[in-house]
Amino acid sequence: MTQIASTDQPTPADLQQVTEWRRHLHQHPELSFHEFKTADFVEGELRQMPHLQISRPTPTSVLAVLRGQAGPGRTVLLRADMDALPIQEDTGLAFASQNPGVMHACGHDGHTAMLLGAAKLLAAQPETLSGEVRMIFQHAEELFPGGAQQIVDAGVMDGVDVAVGTHLMSPVPTGVIVLRDGPLLAASDAFEIVIEGRGGHAASPHQTVDPVIIAAQIVLAFQSIVSRQRDPLEPAVLSVTQIHGGSAHNVIPNSVTLGGTVRTFDAALRDLMPQRMEQLIKGISEGYGASYTFDYQRGYRALHNDPATTAVLREVTRETLGPDIQIVEGQPNMGGEDFSAYLTKVPGTFIVIGAGGPDAAPHHHPHFTVDERALEHGVRLYAAAARRLTQAV
Repeated sequence: MTQIASTDQPTPADLQQVTEWRRHLHQHPELSFHEFKTADFVEGELRQMPHLQISRPTPTSVLAVLRGQAGPGRTVLLRADMDALPIQEDTGLAFASQNPGVMHACGHDGHTAMLLGAAKLLAAQPETLSGEVRMIFQHAEELFPGGAQQIVDAGVMDGVDVAVGTHLMSPVPTGVIVLRDGPLLAASDAFEIVIEGRGGHAASPHQTVDPVIIAAQIVLAFQSIVSRQRDPLEPAVLSVTQIHGGSAHNVIPNSVTLGGTVRTFDAALRDLMPQRMEQLIKGISEGYGASYTFDYQRGYRALHNDPATTAVLREVTRETLGPDIQIVEGQPNMGGEDFSAYLTKVPGTFIVIGAGGPDAAPHHHPHFTVDERALEHGVRLYAAAARRLTQAV
């Protein structure tokens, strides 16, 4: 097996630049599908690197292609997401967000900086690289329908053999790399239900069709889907996260709106969930004399890591990061990720990189940040994964 070139090791100056890239992106976050300045910044940095072919598959994403000069090989896709979240930052960092109400609260600024760092390493030595590396700086991971599917639809995956994505994770200690064969992240769907009753005075409930009571019955009934209508060994989550209705203490409203999410791994169970939900909604609503609308939106697919690719990346991680790095087997998580769209086209693996510890603020929180020491791990893993996986099988 060819060893990873020692020139893939970033210098202190390289790592300082990666940190500066991350901090710049953190200061200037942009929401999903609006990453115009972010994409312009990334493209500008890439254009300073040699041997890269750069394009814009969508208005707010950037693709950099590097063709190796060491002979034929496979085509590897490396992915970093770039979008931020509608959160007001409260970290107190010197490089905190300058855009009110928008924050990099999930580590995407770090992902983008890490892939820029890997691009710089790889582009400096194409003569040592086989095959082709495609580096996609993706928009809109945080918002349905997601940027990944748009990237796939744009043809970026045509001719790709394998895909690799990473995610900095604040609750995982820095120095820990999480890898897993098979299911890692769940399909993430969303729903909205509107119960249409007949409002009236709260003192005369018998003259109304109370949508509040109906909504409450539906919320309670939904719990029986997970507890009684699916295999207890098959993971599923059904969470009602929003209830909106009413405007005064003495008025029964005409309607109530419910919203929430469904998370599953199994494709058949994913298909079953909205059927069971609507059976309950219909039965309860009609039983009380109300009507309803039910909008069920399929989100990201479940993410399943390819065992063969993951095995290679375990080896790459040991070789690249050395004995001080701890590699742990991940557990399935009900979170969602649109990296799964790439895995409908090719095998691949999603790597979790520890960037904090148990006391760190969680993702999507106003105090969220990452341990910048973890950026080096991401840079080196991206570059090493590309080098190993492009080698002809």
